[in-house]
Order: sequence, then structure tokens, then C-alpha cells
Amino acid sequence: MPNRLAHETSPYLLQHADNPVDWWPWSPEAFEEARRRGVPVVLSVGYASCHWCHVMAHESFEDDSTAAYMNEHFVNVKVDREERPDVDAVYMEAVQAATGQGGWPMTVFLTPDKEPFYFGTYFPPAPRHGMPSFPQVLEGVQQAWSGRRDEVTEVAQKIVRDLSQRELAYGEAKPPGEEELAQALLGLTRDYDATHGGFGGAPKFPPSMVVEFLLRHHARTGSVGALEMAQDTLERMARGGIYDQLGGGFARYSVDRKWVVPHFEKMLYDNALLCRAYAHLWRATGSELAKRVALETADFMVRELRTNEGGFASALDADSEDPATGKHVEGAFYVWTPQQLTEVLGEQDAELAAVHYGVTEEGTFEEGASVLQLPQGDGLVDSEKLTDVRQRLFEARAQRPAPGRDDKVVAAWNGLAIAALAETGAYFDRPDLVNAALAAGDLLVRLHMGPDARLSRTSKDGRRGANSGVLEDYADVAEGFLALASVTGEGVWLEFAGFLLDIVLDQFGGEDGALYDTAHDAEQLIRRPQDPTDNATPSGWCAAAGALLTYAAHTGAEPHRTAAERALGIVRALGPKAPRFIGHGLAVAEALLDGPREIAVVGDRNDPATRELLRTALLSTAPGAVVAHGEEDELPLLAGRPLVNGGPAAYVCRNFTCDAPVTTVPELTEKLVQP
Repeated sequence: MPNRLAHETSPYLLQHADNPVDWWPWSPEAFEEARRRGVPVVLSVGYASCHWCHVMAHESFEDDSTAAYMNEHFVNVKVDREERPDVDAVYMEAVQAATGQGGWPMTVFLTPDKEPFYFGTYFPPAPRHGMPSFPQVLEGVQQAWSGRRDEVTEVAQKIVRDLSQRELAYGEAKPPGEEELAQALLGLTRDYDATHGGFGGAPKFPPSMVVEFLLRHHARTGSVGALEMAQDTLERMARGGIYDQLGGGFARYSVDRKWVVPHFEKMLYDNALLCRAYAHLWRATGSELAKRVALETADFMVRELRTNEGGFASALDADSEDPATGKHVEGAFYVWTPQQLTEVLGEQDAELAAVHYGVTEEGTFEEGASVLQLPQGDGLVDSEKLTDVRQRLFEARAQRPAPGRDDKVVAAWNGLAIAALAETGAYFDRPDLVNAALAAGDLLVRLHMGPDARLSRTSKDGRRGANSGVLEDYADVAEGFLALASVTGEGVWLEFAGFLLDIVLDQFGGEDGALYDTAHDAEQLIRRPQDPTDNATPSGWCAAAGALLTYAAHTGAEPHRTAAERALGIVRALGPKAPRFIGHGLAVAEALLDGPREIAVVGDRNDPATRELLRTALLSTAPGAVVAHGEEDELPLLAGRPLVNGGPAAYVCRNFTCDAPVTTVPELTEKLVQP
């Protein structure tokens, strides 16, 4: 019989709806029930494409005896971290403080007052490698609660007090300058892996936000080193196993430092950020590899992640069924053996594919299978034969059992996808990609934005989720809408962005320009989450600073620019010390130092001369440059900027103060590269 999760919209929660565990969703009622029964709460946090979450579910939550013990002695609460990032952040901070590490599934034991007192991540069904079994943990916690409840409660209260005293060292509300950005670049140089690209060792994650900073720093200063780090990192990732050489798109991370073997789940946010990064690399260098990867990643998102409602699903699982064994195995959909190549291609073409994609008898993954790479040749424009081979392998792979898809639409991640698809479509004359971005924008406005412009975090199958948006939702959706305004020239997207950013100013601000991850009127947890550092996505704090700055450049809104400058004080404090973890803030700071430039293109959109000026403006590498186009007075940046001699013109401005208008592409190009 299904449990309470059967009524939820989260695919992750629905995966557990038939567990024998009597799960509750996170709710006041769950904690009231724990208080009524006098039992502690088991909080289990994960997400739909999490490999080890699936493992623990199969081993423990589907086990009748384990479930019976949980139901008798605990109230059991399941949380999708992607629906409730605030709950995840607060308790992950506690887990990391107590154990020195974190991860998912996250397992936390709470008092009925939501205070944590025992922590962990994955627990096996039997003792393993010095790790206690999950039944042992359950029994130990139950015995402590029954026999030493006062002691347990005292520990929980102390943990909450300690967390409340972990104040953020914000510093002054003043944005970073040349010196701080130079120090950040030096810090990145020290951490850079000159052999394999990227930063740090294994596991190695795509450094999307840092790459954007490096590209912007190069554009503003001409730094060759910054461009080399960005270009080499993106090229090595594109040639590695982390990139899907057949279908496009990137896996979550590489388990090794060479980008060979990925953790195979594919997340919308990674692909949106990387699509934009490769498009921006092409814009800066003309790299054909960057162009190909940007377009293939955009096509992957539209083909594999687009929902029936026009939004974009969150993720594809790492696991899928192995036809040979019938078991769900990580990477089964993506890896190849020489024998499998031969079965699809025949011996001669299989040899060509094995060399081209690095498939060996020994394999690069498990049991002699290989992850496809491009270790040889330029791999930029396939020959006719290689194009045919690739297509045949892609079609054969499509017959394999596909990874599961997490169909929920997350507002923030769709905002990132909108920005990436709108820009990529504009750069490469792909109106279908721009239209996909517009459709996702329409969904967010229609379904996620309420009449008061307050956002819902998620939706699924056209049903709006119950959880309120957090700071990153407002910031990233505003960023997507601002990209649509620049690409389409439609002022309504600027208006929608303004609605959201006004809520940021009203609901998420703290003292001295600081920002919180949850709104003032959001559910009160044991601690109000506030994290300015990037994780897999830009921090809400720095994303908000970027959107506020861009909106101010479009409109001249002084409160928004002031808020952006004050929010960037955290980048002044952290950028020189930890640049890898505040890359998006550094990228926004580059835009602020450059102006950012405001480019107004006036003229008939159907006029080829207008379109050429517009394309030149959109392809500007000036950090954070904004573009407005259309008829005079259609957008704030166009007001008072008339045609020149009845023909199209472009105005390049900073803080709404403009140079003389230009009417030709060479003149505009020169204006855009000037310091």
C-alpha cells in the first residue's frame, strides 16, 4: 500500500511511495506526530538521480524488517534536496561540522523540535569497512533516545547553538577591484592542473563559473594565461569521457583527474552552464570544437530533457538496466566493448571506431568496457565515414534501456537553460533554440510565478509544486529573462525580471549588502541558510548580484546597481582566498569593472543592416555587456537614441552615458574592444 509520498510531485519522493517505510514528506504534521508519539525523526535527504540514494533504498528502505523497526521507533521524513535546498543546506552544514564530510543520501536524526543529534550519509545493510550497519545505527539511536533522552536533547540543543554562532565573515560592502581580481587569478593558477586541465585532483568537477570568470578577465585585460586555462580545460573536457561523444551533453563529474570516467548522471544545470561556457569560448576564439560542443549540448537538452509543458527536466540517472544481466548498473547505457562495436559496425568500421573513441580490450571502465573519448585526431569535423559510424552507434545505443529521468522542473535550473539556449541560438542562427528558451520562459511565468510574482521552486507534469522559491530561483530565472530580453528585444522579459529582482531586494536582503538563501517570510528552520559560495551552480548570492547588475544596465535602476555592488563585497573578501568557490562572483565583478557596457541597436529588425549591427553587439566579449534592440523607446536603453539619417545605428554606453552613435559593423567592433 503506498505511503504518504504518493501524493507528492517530486520524482524522488515518488520513488519511495511504495516503500514499506511509513514515510512523511517534510511538514509540520510530521514533527507534530513525532512529538505526540515521543519518538525521534529519521530525516533522509537525497535526489532522484543519486546513485547511492538508490543503493540505500534497495538495501534498507525496501527491506521489511528494517522498515518495521523504523516505523515502530521513529517518524520517518523524506526530502528531495532539489525541492528543498534550504532544508538540505541547514542539515548538511551540521553533518559536515560533525563528521568532516557530507554527501547523499544524507541521514540525520532529529528531535521533534527539528534539532539534529546524530549524523551520517550512506549506511550499509551490514557492517562494512569499519562502518556500522543501518540497523545498528537505528538501534543505537533508539536506545540512546529511550535511556538517555535528556542527554540527547542537550546535545541537540548545543549543536543548534553552535550552528547559530557560525557567523559569515562578510567584510565591507565594497566590490573587489583590480588587485583582488588579480589575486584571484593568481590563486587559480596555483590550483590549475596544467597536465589535464581543470582545477584540483579527483574527483574533478566542471568549473563552469570559474571558466566564465577567466573568459571575462581575458576579454577585459588581455590576459593570455586566463584564456589558456579556460580553453585548455574546456577542450580536455570535450575530448574526455565526461562528455557524451555520441549524444552530446556532460555527465556530473569525472571520478579521475583526466576526465576519463564520469559519474554518469546528467544534470540540467551542468549542461546549461557548460553550453553557455562553450558558446562564450567560441565567441572569444572562433574554436570549432567549442561551437560543436555548445550546439550538441543545446540539442541534448532539447532532445532529452524537454518536458511536454515546454520546461526542462532536472536530470538523467547514472544507472540503467544492463541487458546482459537485467540489473541496474551505473553507466550501462553509455559504455562500449570492442565486441559491441563489432556487432553494430562490422569489423572494419569497428576498428576505426575503437581507435577514434579510445575503446580497448582492457577498457577504461568496469569489466572491460570503455567510456568513449576523443584521444586521437582533432575530432572537430568528422569525415563522412566517422559521421556515419557515430550515427550508427547513436542509433544502436538508443535501443538500450534508457536511464530514468527526473521530470520535475526546477525554476533556477530552467533559468540557466533559458539563458544558455537563447544565447546559443542567437550566436549560431538557430531560432529553434531561441524558441525552446521562450517556451520555457512562458512556462515559468504561467506556472511558477504567482500573481504577486512569487516563485514556486518546482513543477511536474504541469502541476505547480508547494515549495517556495529560494534566492537562486529568483536570480537565475531573472538571468534567463534578461537574456531573452537581449536576444528577442521583447520588453516584457525585462519587466518580468524586474518583478523578480524587486522581490530579491524586498525579501532576501540582510545587513551591509548581505543576502540570504531564503525569504524573510519563508519557513523558519533551525538556522537561516546563507551561502555565498558556488557549488554545482552559481550561489544564489552571486547570481543575484549578477542579475541585479544586468537589470540596472538595462534600465538605469540605481537601487539595483547599488545592491549589486554591495553584494559583491563578499567577493572582495573571498575571491583572493578561495577563487575556485566564488567564480560566478568574480565574473560579475569583471562586468562591474567594465561598466558593464550597454549597447543599444536602433532600427527595423527586418533590415539586414540592423541585423548585422545586432549580431555584432550580441557577439561582444565585453564582460557582462547588455544589448537592447528595436524601435526607439521600445526598451529603456533605447529611449532618446534615434536613428541616424533614417537608418540603423548602435550606441555604446556605460551607466546610460553614451558615445556618439555608429552605423557600421567595423565602427561598432572598434567601440566594443576599446577599454
